[in-house]
Amino acid sequence: MGQALSAASPVAAAVFRAADEALGEPLSALCFDGPQEQLDLTVNSQPATLATSIAYLKALEESTGGARLAPAFYAGHSMGQYSALVAAGVLTLSDGLRLVRERGRQMQASSGDGAMAAIIGLPDERLGELEAYGTARGVFTIANRNSPGQIVVSGERAAVEAAAELARELGAKRAIMLPVSVAAHSPLMSTAAENMREILATVDFAEPDAPLLVNADARLLTEAGTCRAELVEHLTRGVDWIAAVERMSAGGVSQFIEVGPGKVLTGLIKRIVPEAEGFALDDQGAPGRLAVPPFLASTAIITGAAG
Repeated sequence: MGQALSAASPVAAAVFRAADEALGEPLSALCFDGPQEQLDLTVNSQPATLATSIAYLKALEESTGGARLAPAFYAGHSMGQYSALVAAGVLTLSDGLRLVRERGRQMQASSGDGAMAAIIGLPDERLGELEAYGTARGVFTIANRNSPGQIVVSGERAAVEAAAELARELGAKRAIMLPVSVAAHSPLMSTAAENMREILATVDFAEPDAPLLVNADARLLTEAGTCRAELVEHLTRGVDWIAAVERMSAGGVSQFIEVGPGKVLTGLIKRIVPEAEGFALDDQGAPGRLAVPPFLASTAIITGAAG
């Protein structure tokens, strides 16, 4: 993760060095060399993804002359909200890295008997029925609306497993239990949220360079205080990525630039707003794995990660 980019871009390499210093350990070595099972742990994958996302952003700025970008919006999907806040100047890189590591610890400690499942191809008109069925069997919520026909549900394992089974009967093409024990974006994260509230109160937040969006309902985040509150609330509330993308598109965005490893969000953009251009910076075929967009106008910077 990020190794080729770091080798090709001095500013990207500087981000990874800063991450190592902020955490007091060689995160960069784990990103570049693994082992994969250690990198996949939530407490490592979240800071690794944030560092890689900011490294991609800085490398893009370097490739276009070094000036900070001026997007119309920043938007983060789930943990990507932290990356978006760093990109928007709300959090320093060091604070963002330390916070996502603590977020991962708090989520894991609050996991209990949690579970999540991806539901593919369920008709929208059956969502209410699915939610009612799951809620009747325990703590249950729609954690993510990722794109039309793609949601993730979260909560107590018995409720999630029962809802996944019903989803198939309701017409879903697939219902897949995810290999996680953390019920992200559900009420089961309430203890983690309250602990993060106390931690976040000790960290400085600045005003964002451009609006961000609340994960749950795509309301605008334009002030430091509301950005801090969002990092508490999004632990127990869902991510409506469809609403976020539609809000940005309605605001004039025609190009969505995904910064960070992979291109999952770019694929979702194409399903939500087919006429918009989604552009992922991470391209295995590009020098240093950095693909540079052909233009930067009417742009939103998007970043994300699971959980």
